[in-house]
Amino acid sequence: MTPNPPSLLGESPAFLSALAHVSRVAPLERPVLVIGERGTGKELIAARLHYLSQRWERPFVKVNCAALPESLLDSELFGHEAGAFTGATRRQIGRIEQADGGTLFLDEIATASPAVQEKLLRAVEYGEIERVGGRTATVDVRVVGATNADLPALAAAGRFRADLLDRLAFDVVTLPPLRARPADIPPLAEHFALGMVRELERPLFHGFTAAALDRLRGHDWPGNVRELRNAVERSVAAADPDEPLDRIVLDPFDSPWRPTAMPMARALAAPVPDRPAAPVDAAIPAPAAQDGSILDRVRDFEAALLREALERHRFNQRQTADALGLGYHQLRGMLKKHGLIPSPQDFQPKLTRNSAP
Repeated sequence: MTPNPPSLLGESPAFLSALAHVSRVAPLERPVLVIGERGTGKELIAARLHYLSQRWERPFVKVNCAALPESLLDSELFGHEAGAFTGATRRQIGRIEQADGGTLFLDEIATASPAVQEKLLRAVEYGEIERVGGRTATVDVRVVGATNADLPALAAAGRFRADLLDRLAFDVVTLPPLRARPADIPPLAEHFALGMVRELERPLFHGFTAAALDRLRGHDWPGNVRELRNAVERSVAAADPDEPLDRIVLDPFDSPWRPTAMPMARALAAPVPDRPAAPVDAAIPAPAAQDGSILDRVRDFEAALLREALERHRFNQRQTADALGLGYHQLRGMLKKHGLIPSPQDFQPKLTRNSAP
């Protein structure tokens, strides 16, 4: 018996066009990339590609490339031989071999390291994999990759293998965000509400009020269908079960007692008494090179925050640590990392030409 592909709700032209694209490409024995913002249903589309293909009776194996560090992802994908590394007491069959004859879904594929990308290229191109420890195996796997990143831009920047991209991008299915299909919001919300009502074992769902539907339609849904589902389910759980749902809880953190700022933000925002606060642009300089690596830019920004906080508290490290919500030794460690341990000259008053000696 053929299993049904995953249900995907929607009647908007953009969504129906994407589904038609999936139906066209599903029977082809070629790799596919699924591109879309977070929460648009990329995994459901990958499953649909599998169950509408000739491989529907074979395994559908999923791997989130962002969930594992490079060494573990390599072993998870390609397997390892006994004794390949400390703790490898027996052979492990990797996910690619587990998917032999079926489909391998690689979510967040843009996060895979260059070494893993190179091995993936060989698997896609020649159907060959090499287990950690040296054993080579042959597999027949259709690869479906998914990401919310701009892979052509990453390839142009040298951060994703262009030859692997060429192989994976036999066809590309791009999913529309929820804001591009507003007519689908009410039926999706109804579907999620009914599911939550069943989970709560309530006898029925009284529907949404007009105000609630307006609230749903008016939100831009940066988290797309996943965010909509969470919002509807928490709203149903909080609602009076005997009345139509009127209040949509979009932000679960919304509270009159919600902290307005974390300690570091408060420290940087509050000027020290008797000393005017420096303009933001002067206090926290932008990184000089906008095309540096993200780690370098984060490090530069962290150093700028520490330097500004030190100056605000006149290089009193204990006051600075308290203001930033850090322990004294934590602050010292961060200052040493960035070469910001103040020198004795920082504590001396600056003399002007007319100052007394």
